[in-house]
Amino acid sequence: MRRREFLGGLGGATALWPLGVSAQETGRVYRIGVFASVGNPAMRSAYRAFRDELRAQGFIEGQNLVLDQRPTDQAPAALAANVAEMARAKVDAIVTSTQPALQAAAGTGAPIIISANNYDPIAHGYVKSLAQPGGNITGVVLRQTELAEKQVELLTQAFPERKRLAMQWDSISADQFNAAERRAKALGLDVISIKLETPPYNFGAAFQRMREGGAQFLLNLSSPFMGRYAQDIIDLTIQYRLPTMFIFQSYAESGGLMSYGADPVAIYRQLGVYVAKVLRGVKPADLPVEQPNKFEMVVNLKTAKAIGVELPTSILLRADAVIE
Repeated sequence: MRRREFLGGLGGATALWPLGVSAQETGRVYRIGVFASVGNPAMRSAYRAFRDELRAQGFIEGQNLVLDQRPTDQAPAALAANVAEMARAKVDAIVTSTQPALQAAAGTGAPIIISANNYDPIAHGYVKSLAQPGGNITGVVLRQTELAEKQVELLTQAFPERKRLAMQWDSISADQFNAAERRAKALGLDVISIKLETPPYNFGAAFQRMREGGAQFLLNLSSPFMGRYAQDIIDLTIQYRLPTMFIFQSYAESGGLMSYGADPVAIYRQLGVYVAKVLRGVKPADLPVEQPNKFEMVVNLKTAKAIGVELPTSILLRADAVIE
């Protein structure tokens, strides 16, 4: 598959800085606190891209950089304890993708670089605007609520005769669920809400509830508490013969029927660029919040055959990649 351009209007943002201001010449070791769910296959590759970008920018683990990586799929109290440890260690920046980790880190005063996957940082008051974030927070925002609405639309285009849409979500993906539910109802769908309450989630029981509710297709919303169990979820969608939309391409590559979303590798490379800028003295308030402007849809025809569905030609032509 051809990899598309990630962000527009960045200019030379990803270019290496002049050697005269390289990190090596400062003689300093920088410490970055990173909340990343590397148990999720999609996030493992994204985290590698983040580290690779930092290396390209002159920040190298074992030489002038320490990455203190912690999982995002933790209870709020554990996240707060992790952030407190980072604050005591005087980290130079904190990187996070989830709102609970951001809430825990917001009061530390450290520069914070976000990948806002599951929430809108403007609506929640973390940044003032994309162009002028203000304060100590910047990064990349996915507009995940809008993405969830588009995922609903694609599902209805793929299965126009089906009307009972299940949505699997949790407290972290609540904003996505609310947006997706509004769009689904506007399209005349009956929504079967499957909220997962207490990690680790019982996905077997969740799919049984879908069956009992007469679900005809499924939107699996994005949360780090689900990402670690991606293959289990995919296997259940095939077992229950339930056409399902996911966010990350890796889901479709691993057997999910459809995915639609931005490339997490490109997003985390941009986080690496922004971290490097902050380490060189740029204030987060002076770095505009970026957005992906390219989204990719992947469909898996092997899975379509396995669950006994046929995707319309319009969807196959719309897809950026088709797995056969």
